[in-house]
Amino acid sequence: METRSNHVLVGSVVLILLAVLAIFMVWLARLGVAENKEYDILFKQSVDGLANGSAVNFSGVPIGQVKEIALYPPDPQLVKVRVSVRPETPVLQGTTATIQGSFTGTSTVQLDGARKGAPPIECPATNTQAACPFGVPLIPTRAGGIGALLSSAPQLLERLTTLTERLTGLLSDRNQASIAGILENTNRLTDALADRGPEIAATLAETQITIQKAGIAAQQIGNLADTTNGILAQDVKPAMANLNRTIGAAQQSMETLNEVLTAAKPGVQGFTRQTLPEVNQLVFDLRQMAAALSNVAEKVDRGGASSLLGSSRLPDYEPKK
Repeated sequence: METRSNHVLVGSVVLILLAVLAIFMVWLARLGVAENKEYDILFKQSVDGLANGSAVNFSGVPIGQVKEIALYPPDPQLVKVRVSVRPETPVLQGTTATIQGSFTGTSTVQLDGARKGAPPIECPATNTQAACPFGVPLIPTRAGGIGALLSSAPQLLERLTTLTERLTGLLSDRNQASIAGILENTNRLTDALADRGPEIAATLAETQITIQKAGIAAQQIGNLADTTNGILAQDVKPAMANLNRTIGAAQQSMETLNEVLTAAKPGVQGFTRQTLPEVNQLVFDLRQMAAALSNVAEKVDRGGASSLLGSSRLPDYEPKK
């Protein structure tokens, strides 16, 4: 009985020591490996194909795995994906995340776009809640690959539907008949042009000859212009010189006339002030004398010469009986 108790006690002690040793070995192993970094990614597109444990790649190199997938409470259109990557991964400013799908149905998170020399993506010291709402840095997203195609698929389908409806309306029976009529008229016009090919060729030949004649006429007009310029240079210029001399002589004559008028101005002023009033008085006296002579002549005509010596005789008065 005592022997069995000793065996149980020894076995228990050995098991405890093995467990402590295993825990110690794991602890030592974790000391040699740095802790992974965690980041949050907010996807607006569907994350179909992702699951906890899905691979996370950086430019195609496996660097970690998806740790958690959940809805983003402030905005139901977003899906929060938390990833855990190795600490040496260069998650720098400019790095973006996309969902890389495959035909097998599984998807991976693809990181790329890091710029050399850029600072790492970290939570800032100030305004931490806005930049890191869940305590870890956020990696921006961009649509790419099959995800972008699936996101734009509804718009593409809508546009294809609209295009199909418009093509259907364009190719209706009425429009088809109109198109057939247009093609028939085009064929008729082509046949008519083919029949009148010789006439068109002759017209083009005549047009070419007309253009040549127009060129010759233009050249002759240029020669005529040169001749006109020569005539103007030979004849008009001497005439202009004579005209200039005539104008100069007329100007000299005007200056001489101005001098004569200036010299005669005092005499003209004296004539105006003295002689003209006297002439006016003489004309007035002559008018009065002419009026008096007219009165005398009128009396002579009426009463004879005796009318000048006495008053006119009154007629005899005879009383009525």
